[in-house]
Amino acid sequence: MNKSDVLRLTEEIGFLPESKFGQNFLCDDEFSKRIVDLCNLRSGDRVLEIGPGLGSLTSILVSNDISLTAVEIDKRLAEYVENMYDCTVFANDYTKLKPDDYGASSFDVAVSNIPYYLMTPIMKKLMTDLKNSRRMVLMVEKDALDRILAKPKTKQYGPLAVLCSNYGDINVEFDLSGNLYYPVPKTISTVITLTRRADSFCIDKDYVAFLDKCFNNRRKKLLNNVDVSSEKLVELGYSDTVRAEEIRSEDFIKLYVV
Repeated sequence: MNKSDVLRLTEEIGFLPESKFGQNFLCDDEFSKRIVDLCNLRSGDRVLEIGPGLGSLTSILVSNDISLTAVEIDKRLAEYVENMYDCTVFANDYTKLKPDDYGASSFDVAVSNIPYYLMTPIMKKLMTDLKNSRRMVLMVEKDALDRILAKPKTKQYGPLAVLCSNYGDINVEFDLSGNLYYPVPKTISTVITLTRRADSFCIDKDYVAFLDKCFNNRRKKLLNNVDVSSEKLVELGYSDTVRAEEIRSEDFIKLYVV
């Protein structure tokens, strides 16, 4: 789907992109195919697409031997995608869907051009809900990479970086310049992949809440934010005055499951 296709479709269906939904549609067939290729799809996979928009990725995804479910917050686009492509469509705000509403635990792969303003809640929900997924391919704001890739003892290190590390291996694949989108966004997007490891931790809502509390007041020592074992901290090589930003991602799991 190129830019002229996108412009034609928006005119045909009487659609104007809504800034409140963060709607910027990818309109480059080559890059769309590269993104789908990164999904490493297998025959029979169940795939979740968040925010299909006008179907730049959807049209390529459905050409594979998979079962596709799409979640689209804009009811106009949800109806369009449902009529155009062989997939199940939920006209909902993804962040408000309950896992059982869309069979979250059954998905193998997730792909999304994430609206910048919802990046953190969507990524947290994907990693929490899709307990049996093996891979995620996400387009995020390039400026947000520091928070996703952050390491301990840095200002950017927080719950999102910990969760991504707990989920699996993170790779930065390539950038998408603004002129590949309509309307043209003010920022650059980056495609990242998250691949679950055999030893990856199964993330749940309680663990996410635990991490949020750990980082609730970054200046306070960890023991003032959450009830964890000081003996366990020492066992893991930390002092009892350690702060959350100094804890390695794998050690949060050990503190949580005590």
